[in-house]
Parts: sequence; structure tokens; C-alpha cells
Amino acid sequence: MIIGNKHCSSLVKNNKFSPSFFLNEGRATFDYLENAHKIVGHISDITNNVFRPGIFKRVFVASLEHGSPYITAQAMMSQDPLASSKILSNKLTENIDFMRLPLHSILVSCAGTVGNVRLIDNTIAGVVGSQDIIRVIPKENNFGFVYAYLSTSLVYQYLQSCIYGSVVPRIEPDVVANIPLVAVSEDIKNSSNELISDSIRLREESTEELTKARKLLKFKANLRDLQAEDYDYYGPSAPNRKVSCFKINKKKINSTTINAFNLSERIRKTKSLISCPTKPLKDILSNGETFSTGAFPRVDVGKDHGVMLINQKDIFDSIIKGKYISKRGVKLDNLVEYGEVIIAGVGTLGESETFCRALFANEDLVGQLVSGEFIRMKTNNEVPSGYLFAWLSTDYGFRFLRNIQAGTKLCRPIPRLVREIPVPILDKDIMSEIDSKVRDAYTKRHKANVYELKAISMVENEIEKWNKAN
Repeated sequence: MIIGNKHCSSLVKNNKFSPSFFLNEGRATFDYLENAHKIVGHISDITNNVFRPGIFKRVFVASLEHGSPYITAQAMMSQDPLASSKILSNKLTENIDFMRLPLHSILVSCAGTVGNVRLIDNTIAGVVGSQDIIRVIPKENNFGFVYAYLSTSLVYQYLQSCIYGSVVPRIEPDVVANIPLVAVSEDIKNSSNELISDSIRLREESTEELTKARKLLKFKANLRDLQAEDYDYYGPSAPNRKVSCFKINKKKINSTTINAFNLSERIRKTKSLISCPTKPLKDILSNGETFSTGAFPRVDVGKDHGVMLINQKDIFDSIIKGKYISKRGVKLDNLVEYGEVIIAGVGTLGESETFCRALFANEDLVGQLVSGEFIRMKTNNEVPSGYLFAWLSTDYGFRFLRNIQAGTKLCRPIPRLVREIPVPILDKDIMSEIDSKVRDAYTKRHKANVYELKAISMVENEIEKWNKAN
């Protein structure tokens, strides 16, 4: 419980009566620094514009030929927000260009989870953002410092004091524009700006390298890009979308499944497109099996106490922020090792969901505790793990995984069918090249995170210096 005293004049001045507004740590720190004459302005002084578009009608389509990727406040924090984005109609969306996200603009989530911050790089510049995202347009060449400042824990805490709404917490653009600006030395501004610039460059290179790895794999395996008619899915209806209806010999139905989705004729035909040699997944896995972390008690504790737990909500974010739980009852002998392939093993079948999405365990995940909902894989000497990740993260691998799910609300892949997923076997040199591209890409992501966190830490330390000095 937090208890404090406030003079009634401050209630009248701010026209508020909420304890969370007056007793917020971030707001108290800014008030303290203002009294110490360390506040030199507001965010609006170092930006060209801070705004949020109004509510607009959203009509989604199936193809990028007729639309643009649309990202939400929830998806914007993902490593690859385009992987799960919907496609917004260009023709039926009014003022769509006004809602596109320009390069080096900074996004602040303003509804639901308030205060998350994302910098727009070349990989997602030009996509459409939802009305629940505040756009901050920095002045020329200072986007790195502005981003680092808005990403500090002090600013995040301050924004929490400005929330209104009972069901859906919200903030308005003027709140962000009026965030107090603490005096920061030019050296810190320049250094943080350079670090953030290097960080987004590495992220762009990482995304490009992963794209090249997948394209090389499909090219060498002589595989085309999949079309909507090549698989079954739950998604937006379209006038030309055909009903998936087929006959099957009853001898092909066994005790594993009678689900038509699992026995899809479309997926059977898609698998027949693979003309190169293949092996079932079980033949290239260590011990021929997938594995998971298992179940354990989850008792929440304070940050830096106990062990950090990473779940499916957190693991796909650019910078992973799990929650801390007590070590009691948790087996710490099954932590993530470098090079594991990890699949989101529980979820729903929406096209924008992370269910069955793959990721590669890089330096950020080594030694971390992940929840038992993930399907984890270690490869043997048949294929390198980076190559397996590249395959499972292609449209083929993703659709093959989605095809073998079971469940009503929360779905899970059927373990026996997971082990039978076909994996193309290419020349050793080609698989090694793809593996190297994946490893290099994920190492760049790790370095990008290191640079970003260092920039944010530099700004936080500069603010803390003034706080301690006074």
C-alpha cells in the first residue's frame, strides 16, 4: 500500500481526485526534478508532432495486392509484426495514407496496455497503424534519443498516472506531448541516438537475412509461395473462397484423428509439391522427440527475485520482458540452450495469432525459463537447427503445423503428427549456408537489443544522477 499527503490546492489545480495520479512514483520524480530546476521543457519541444488518428472503418482483404498490412498496439511490440498482421483494404479505407507509419516515427500504445514504445524502421515503414497507437514524429536526426527517453521506466510510470477509463485504460496524445523533459547532456543525447541508430540497422539486416534464408530454402527445394487455396484456414470470408470438401478412404482414418482439418486434402496436395528428398521430423530430432519444459508452480515475486518466466505472450516481442516467479518447485535443469527451435504450442487459429509460429533460441533466450506450452526441438547431425527453423518458419512449415492441431477453444498440435512433418533434405552445403544466415540474423537481433537497452540505460542513469544530486 502507498500512502501520501497532498494539499487540497493540488487537487483543484489538476482537477483530479485519483490516488494513482498523485502517488505515482514517476509523477513524484518529475515533480521533484521540476522543483530542482532540472526540467527543461516537454516532449513537444523536441518533436514535430504528436497525434492519434480517429476511429475509422476497417475492411480487411486477403491479399496485399489490394491492401496494406495493419498492425495493432498489441502486435507492434513483436519482433516481426508483419508475420501476424491483417491486411487493410486500400480502396475501402478513407484517408489511409494519413494512418501510415512513417520511417523513424515512434509509436506509443494508448489503449489497453498503455505506455509500450516502438520505433519504426524500414521493415515496417509505410504500414497502417490502428487508432490505439499515438504517433510521435521526432525532429530530424534526434529520433534515437527521443525513443530512448520515451522508453525509460520513469516515463512509463508517469504515463500510468495519466490513464483514464475503467474497462479499457487509455491516454490521449496531449499526455505524451506534455511529458516533462529532463535536462540531459549533449554527449548522452548523441550517444543514445547513435546506439538506437545502430540498433535499428541491425534489426533491418536481421529481417533481411531471415527473408533471404527462407527464399533460398524454397528456391533450392523448388517450392513456390503458397496460395490461399493450398491450405485450410480460419480467416476473412471472400466471395471466391471455395468450400473445402473432400472424400477419404476410411482405411486412412486411424485412432490418431478423425478431424477433417487434420486429414485435409489441400495439405496432402501441398505436401506433394515437395519434389526433393524429405525426412520426417522425428528422424532429424535428438532422440526422435520434441520436448517441453513441463509444469511447475507459478508464484509471482518482485523483479530480480526468483527466476524470470517467459510465456507465449512475451517471447515474440523485440525485447523480452517476462514475469518473475519463485524458484520453489521449479526445475532449473531444463533451461533454454542456444540453437533450440521453439514453437508456440497453444493458441487459437486466427491468422494473426502466434500459435504454431517458430523462433530460434539466440543469445537472448539462453539460460531462460520458458513455459511448458512451448514445443521445443533439438536437432541431431542430420540437419543444423538453423535450417530446421528456416523450414518451420516458412509458409509451408507453418501451415503443416497448423494443419495438425486439435482442440476447441485452445488448440494444440497432435504430438504424433508433429513428428511426421516432412522436412526437405538439401545438399549439406546449402543447409549449412541457410543455418549460418539464421544464426547470424538472430545474433544481430541480440546485438540490437543490447544497443537499445544500453541507450535507454544511459538516459535513465543521467536522470537518476540529477535525482540523487538533489
